[in-house]
Amino acid sequence: MYKVSKFLEKDIDKLIAFIQSNPFAVLIGSIDHIPSATQVPLQVQRDGDHIKLIGHVMKKTDHHEAFLANENVLALFTGAHAYISASVYENPASASTWNYRSVQAKGTIRLLDNDETRTVIKNLTNEYEAQDSPAAFHVMSDEYINQHLRAIAGFVITVTQIEGIFKLSQNHSYSNRENIVNQLSQSDDAGAQEIAKQMKDLNC
Repeated sequence: MYKVSKFLEKDIDKLIAFIQSNPFAVLIGSIDHIPSATQVPLQVQRDGDHIKLIGHVMKKTDHHEAFLANENVLALFTGAHAYISASVYENPASASTWNYRSVQAKGTIRLLDNDETRTVIKNLTNEYEAQDSPAAFHVMSDEYINQHLRAIAGFVITVTQIEGIFKLSQNHSYSNRENIVNQLSQSDDAGAQEIAKQMKDLNC
Protein backbone atom coordinates (compact mmCIF):
# COMPACT_ATOMS: atom_id res chain seq x y z
CA MET A 1 0.00 0.00 0.00
CA TYR A 2 1.19 3.50 -0.92
CA LYS A 3 1.34 4.86 2.63
CA VAL A 4 1.77 8.62 2.25
CA SER A 5 0.43 10.46 5.29
CA LYS A 6 -1.62 12.97 3.25
CA PHE A 7 -3.49 10.12 1.59
CA LEU A 8 -3.81 7.66 4.48
CA GLU A 9 -7.41 7.44 5.71
CA LYS A 10 -7.71 6.38 9.35
CA ASP A 11 -11.39 7.12 10.04
CA ILE A 12 -12.92 3.66 10.54
CA ASP A 13 -16.42 4.93 9.72
CA LYS A 14 -15.21 6.20 6.33
CA LEU A 15 -13.39 2.91 5.65
CA ILE A 16 -16.50 0.86 6.46
CA ALA A 17 -18.66 3.14 4.30
CA PHE A 18 -16.22 2.67 1.42
CA ILE A 19 -16.38 -1.13 1.76
CA GLN A 20 -20.17 -1.03 1.80
CA SER A 21 -20.18 1.11 -1.35
CA ASN A 22 -17.61 -1.12 -3.09
CA PRO A 23 -18.35 -4.65 -1.83
CA PHE A 24 -16.94 -6.57 -4.82
CA ALA A 25 -13.45 -7.27 -3.48
CA VAL A 26 -10.33 -9.10 -4.58
CA LEU A 27 -9.68 -11.75 -1.92
CA ILE A 28 -6.08 -12.97 -1.81
CA GLY A 29 -4.58 -16.00 -0.08
CA SER A 30 -1.50 -18.15 -0.55
CA ILE A 31 -0.32 -21.73 -0.35
CA ASP A 32 3.34 -22.76 -0.40
CA HIS A 33 4.23 -19.08 -0.98
CA ILE A 34 2.17 -18.99 -4.20
CA PRO A 35 -0.63 -16.38 -4.19
CA SER A 36 -4.18 -17.08 -5.30
CA ALA A 37 -6.94 -14.52 -5.77
CA THR A 38 -10.63 -14.38 -6.54
CA GLN A 39 -13.21 -11.63 -6.86
CA VAL A 40 -16.17 -11.98 -4.52
CA PRO A 41 -18.91 -9.80 -3.00
CA LEU A 42 -18.33 -9.32 0.72
CA GLN A 43 -20.70 -8.21 3.44
CA VAL A 44 -19.28 -6.34 6.41
CA GLN A 45 -20.31 -6.69 10.05
CA ARG A 46 -19.03 -4.31 12.71
CA ASP A 47 -19.27 -4.55 16.47
CA GLY A 48 -17.34 -1.62 17.89
CA ASP A 49 -13.75 -2.01 16.75
CA HIS A 50 -14.33 -5.63 15.68
CA ILE A 51 -14.94 -6.09 11.94
CA LYS A 52 -15.88 -9.24 10.06
CA LEU A 53 -16.18 -9.82 6.32
CA ILE A 54 -18.54 -12.51 5.08
CA GLY A 55 -18.76 -14.22 1.71
CA HIS A 56 -18.48 -17.49 -0.19
CA VAL A 57 -16.30 -19.18 -2.81
CA MET A 58 -16.44 -22.20 -5.05
CA LYS A 59 -14.82 -25.33 -3.67
CA LYS A 60 -12.01 -27.20 -5.46
CA THR A 61 -10.41 -24.02 -6.78
CA ASP A 62 -6.89 -22.73 -6.23
CA HIS A 63 -8.09 -19.99 -3.90
CA HIS A 64 -10.26 -22.40 -1.90
CA GLU A 65 -7.24 -24.66 -1.43
CA ALA A 66 -5.18 -21.65 -0.34
CA PHE A 67 -7.80 -20.66 2.23
CA LEU A 68 -7.84 -24.22 3.58
CA ALA A 69 -4.05 -24.27 3.90
CA ASN A 70 -3.43 -20.75 5.18
CA GLU A 71 -5.88 -18.71 7.24
CA ASN A 72 -4.14 -15.39 6.53
CA VAL A 73 -5.87 -13.41 3.77
CA LEU A 74 -6.06 -9.94 2.28
CA ALA A 75 -9.23 -8.32 0.93
CA LEU A 76 -8.73 -5.43 -1.49
CA PHE A 77 -11.61 -3.02 -2.13
CA THR A 78 -11.29 -0.51 -4.97
CA GLY A 79 -13.42 2.33 -6.27
CA ALA A 80 -13.27 4.94 -9.00
CA HIS A 81 -9.87 6.03 -10.33
CA ALA A 82 -8.57 8.54 -12.85
CA TYR A 83 -5.38 9.61 -14.62
CA ILE A 84 -4.21 13.06 -13.55
CA SER A 85 -2.23 14.89 -16.24
CA ALA A 86 0.44 17.30 -15.03
CA SER A 87 -0.48 19.49 -18.02
CA VAL A 88 -3.08 21.24 -15.85
CA TYR A 89 -0.68 22.01 -12.99
CA GLU A 90 0.64 25.51 -12.33
CA ASN A 91 4.02 23.94 -13.13
CA PRO A 92 3.33 21.33 -15.82
CA ALA A 93 6.96 20.18 -15.76
CA SER A 94 5.94 17.71 -13.06
CA ALA A 95 5.05 14.06 -12.79
CA SER A 96 1.56 13.04 -13.85
CA THR A 97 -0.17 10.65 -11.48
CA TRP A 98 -3.31 8.67 -10.72
CA ASN A 99 -6.05 9.49 -8.20
CA TYR A 100 -8.02 6.71 -6.54
CA ARG A 101 -9.45 5.34 -3.31
CA SER A 102 -8.87 1.83 -2.00
CA VAL A 103 -9.10 -0.10 1.26
CA GLN A 104 -7.08 -3.14 2.30
CA ALA A 105 -8.29 -5.45 5.06
CA LYS A 106 -6.01 -8.15 6.43
CA GLY A 107 -7.35 -10.94 8.60
CA THR A 108 -7.88 -14.61 9.27
CA ILE A 109 -10.43 -16.65 7.36
CA ARG A 110 -12.65 -19.42 8.72
CA LEU A 111 -14.48 -21.65 6.26
CA LEU A 112 -18.07 -22.45 7.25
CA ASP A 113 -20.11 -25.62 7.35
CA ASN A 114 -23.11 -26.31 5.12
CA ASP A 115 -25.76 -24.72 7.38
CA GLU A 116 -23.64 -21.60 7.94
CA THR A 117 -22.97 -21.33 4.20
CA ARG A 118 -26.71 -21.52 3.51
CA THR A 119 -27.22 -18.53 5.82
CA VAL A 120 -24.47 -16.59 4.02
CA ILE A 121 -26.09 -17.21 0.63
CA LYS A 122 -29.53 -16.34 2.00
CA ASN A 123 -28.35 -13.04 3.49
CA LEU A 124 -26.43 -12.04 0.37
CA THR A 125 -29.33 -12.88 -1.94
CA ASN A 126 -31.79 -11.01 0.28
CA GLU A 127 -29.56 -7.92 0.18
CA TYR A 128 -29.56 -7.71 -3.61
CA GLU A 129 -32.84 -9.35 -4.66
CA ALA A 130 -36.27 -7.89 -4.00
CA GLN A 131 -38.55 -10.14 -1.98
CA ASP A 132 -41.01 -10.33 -4.90
CA SER A 133 -38.24 -11.22 -7.38
CA PRO A 134 -38.52 -14.61 -9.12
CA ALA A 135 -34.85 -15.09 -8.09
CA ALA A 136 -35.46 -14.36 -4.39
CA PHE A 137 -34.00 -16.89 -1.97
CA HIS A 138 -37.37 -17.95 -0.53
CA VAL A 139 -38.59 -18.75 -4.05
CA MET A 140 -35.84 -21.29 -4.72
CA SER A 141 -36.56 -24.91 -3.89
CA ASP A 142 -34.60 -26.65 -1.11
CA GLU A 143 -33.53 -29.25 -3.67
CA TYR A 144 -31.99 -26.56 -5.89
CA ILE A 145 -30.30 -24.80 -2.96
CA ASN A 146 -28.90 -27.97 -1.43
CA GLN A 147 -27.57 -29.15 -4.79
CA HIS A 148 -25.56 -25.95 -5.26
CA LEU A 149 -24.45 -25.69 -1.64
CA ARG A 150 -22.33 -28.81 -2.11
CA ALA A 151 -20.04 -26.82 -4.39
CA ILE A 152 -19.82 -23.70 -2.21
CA ALA A 153 -17.92 -22.81 0.97
CA GLY A 154 -19.02 -19.82 3.00
CA PHE A 155 -16.45 -17.98 5.08
CA VAL A 156 -15.97 -15.35 7.76
CA ILE A 157 -12.87 -13.16 7.88
CA THR A 158 -11.93 -11.65 11.22
CA VAL A 159 -10.20 -8.39 10.28
CA THR A 160 -6.96 -7.77 12.13
CA GLN A 161 -5.82 -4.68 10.21
CA ILE A 162 -7.63 -2.24 7.95
CA GLU A 163 -6.12 0.68 6.06
CA GLY A 164 -7.30 3.02 3.34
CA ILE A 165 -5.64 5.24 0.77
CA PHE A 166 -7.84 8.07 -0.48
CA LYS A 167 -5.50 9.78 -2.94
CA LEU A 168 -7.26 12.90 -4.24
CA SER A 169 -4.42 15.37 -4.88
CA GLN A 170 -4.34 16.54 -1.25
CA ASN A 171 -0.63 17.29 -1.72
CA HIS A 172 -1.32 19.94 -4.38
CA SER A 173 -2.21 23.61 -4.24
CA TYR A 174 -5.81 24.75 -4.33
CA SER A 175 -5.23 26.07 -7.86
CA ASN A 176 -3.95 22.71 -9.06
CA ARG A 177 -6.87 20.88 -7.47
CA GLU A 178 -9.33 23.27 -9.13
CA ASN A 179 -7.70 22.66 -12.51
CA ILE A 180 -7.77 18.88 -11.98
CA VAL A 181 -11.46 18.94 -11.04
CA ASN A 182 -12.30 21.03 -14.11
CA GLN A 183 -10.44 18.65 -16.41
CA LEU A 184 -11.93 15.50 -14.90
CA SER A 185 -15.46 16.97 -14.91
CA GLN A 186 -15.26 17.42 -18.69
CA SER A 187 -14.23 13.81 -19.27
CA ASP A 188 -16.61 11.24 -20.75
CA ASP A 189 -15.19 8.66 -18.33
CA ALA A 190 -17.51 7.91 -15.40
CA GLY A 191 -14.55 7.15 -13.13
CA ALA A 192 -12.96 10.53 -13.87
CA GLN A 193 -16.23 12.30 -13.14
CA GLU A 194 -16.59 10.42 -9.86
CA ILE A 195 -13.06 11.39 -8.80
CA ALA A 196 -13.88 15.02 -9.63
CA LYS A 197 -16.94 14.81 -7.39
CA GLN A 198 -14.92 13.29 -4.55
CA MET A 199 -12.29 16.03 -4.88
CA LYS A 200 -15.00 18.70 -4.73
CA ASP A 201 -16.43 17.10 -1.59
CA LEU A 202 -12.96 17.00 -0.04
CA ASN A 203 -12.34 20.68 -0.76
CA CYS A 204 -15.60 21.79 0.90
